[in-house]
Amino acid sequence: MKKTWLVAVFLSMVTCAALSGCTSAEKESESDKQISVVTSFYPMYEFTRQVAGERAEVSLMVSAGEDAHHYEPSAKDVTAVNEADVFVYSSEEMEHWVDSLFNTIENDNLVIARTADGVDSTEDSDHDHHEDGEEPETTGGLTIQGVAAHYHTGDTIELTAELEEEVEFDHWHWYTRKSADEEWVTVPEVGGPEFKYEATEESFEVQAVLFDNDHNIYAQSEPVKIVIDNHGNDHAHGDSHEDEHHHEHGSSDNSEPIEIVGLADHYHTGDVVTLVAELKEEADYTNWRWYVRGSEDEEWEAVSGQETDHFEYKTTGESFEVRVALLDNEEKVYAQSEPVSVMIDDHENHDPHIWLDPVLAQAQVNVIRDALIEADPEGQAIYEENAKAFNEELQALNEEYETALEGAENRVFVVQHQAFGYLAKRYHLEQVAIGGLSTEVEPSPSRIAEIGNLVKEYDVPVIYYQQGASSAIAETVAAETGTETAVLYDLEVLSEELQEKDLGYLDAMRENLEALQLSIQ
Repeated sequence: MKKTWLVAVFLSMVTCAALSGCTSAEKESESDKQISVVTSFYPMYEFTRQVAGERAEVSLMVSAGEDAHHYEPSAKDVTAVNEADVFVYSSEEMEHWVDSLFNTIENDNLVIARTADGVDSTEDSDHDHHEDGEEPETTGGLTIQGVAAHYHTGDTIELTAELEEEVEFDHWHWYTRKSADEEWVTVPEVGGPEFKYEATEESFEVQAVLFDNDHNIYAQSEPVKIVIDNHGNDHAHGDSHEDEHHHEHGSSDNSEPIEIVGLADHYHTGDVVTLVAELKEEADYTNWRWYVRGSEDEEWEAVSGQETDHFEYKTTGESFEVRVALLDNEEKVYAQSEPVSVMIDDHENHDPHIWLDPVLAQAQVNVIRDALIEADPEGQAIYEENAKAFNEELQALNEEYETALEGAENRVFVVQHQAFGYLAKRYHLEQVAIGGLSTEVEPSPSRIAEIGNLVKEYDVPVIYYQQGASSAIAETVAAETGTETAVLYDLEVLSEELQEKDLGYLDAMRENLEALQLSIQ
């Protein structure tokens, strides 16, 4: 009897131990379970992986080579977000498609991390000397001369900034805005007291600012109104005779296809769109016509002065469509292209490239940290530790930039695409963009001359191209303007070069610093 009792006690103890082990294993398994995080584009993916470590399964929505601005989420993407615990993105100014995504998903438990929320509102503006969220105090004596009663769309506006006293400063900037409710926008390629600008379709304001040798505002004018009055003429841009030819002959069944080459994913107001028409078969004709329209509901308008296969057109602030036709010797359409869309995206006067400032990147990391903790409270200590460690690396990167760029006399750098405003503001640099310059299409001699004047004005040794897109065209521009080319990573895209060189965010930003020092000296 005693033996039977001892056996029973032993079996009971074994059973309890087994049950206890199972319970402990279940708790450990539950504790180690990964949460699912979907991120929008590369920097958000990189930052999230650094914070999450092994505790989350992190996926990237906008994959290699795709454009984060104009990405369209697939059904697979929607499913992934519906099943995720956390979704991380930067802002609507960068990922325009997130609102439509949120309207599609059905996930009441989803934690959404909008990392731009971590950026102080005073930082969230265009990042030029003049656009730091505060109107600088005006120094009197600067006026704008030469304003006409009104202009027509396409007219050349010629103005002069006049200062009451003579000074040694010659660092000028001109700005435009549609109304007093909007932010001022820098006019590219205008760096002196003389202002030449093609009249847009809408009235706007213009202002001139003179900076001293320390890049502080010395004088600025009062805003002046530029009135655009086309007297009800809807075809202000075009040549009506050429337009009639286009509509009369239309698209014949025998027309040969033409491809338009050189289109960028988007442009900013004031950029020069440079395109080339490529005919797939040889032809003896050289009589080209380019046409633009605001939308499918509008008539095509012929663009005067564009009668070769090369098209250069300064944007006015609104997206539009372009098509090209090749006419035969009888002025009939021999071949024509399909319309292509020229997307104007000024990011609603907000620079979306927050992540290129290592200090603001830390604020984005903190938003990601808090979102992960909300979705997975048990992992709080891990997320906090990882975020702290990565932010320390970002702060070290910031200090490297400060040390390297401190005391430089030349603080201007010229870029192909305006993406480095946050970085420029952080380190007191000046970004000058050659808007619309394509690495696929060689610019015309007149365009190269414009770029040459800009290079001469700012005395810059290097023109920067994004994502390693320095091509034969870039080398041509460099040779013609007496400059070199170098790469700056905007990190919008997980490019092939980043993958091939195995560059993470910190590596790419350090390569940016090394490249910038070619100009910032």
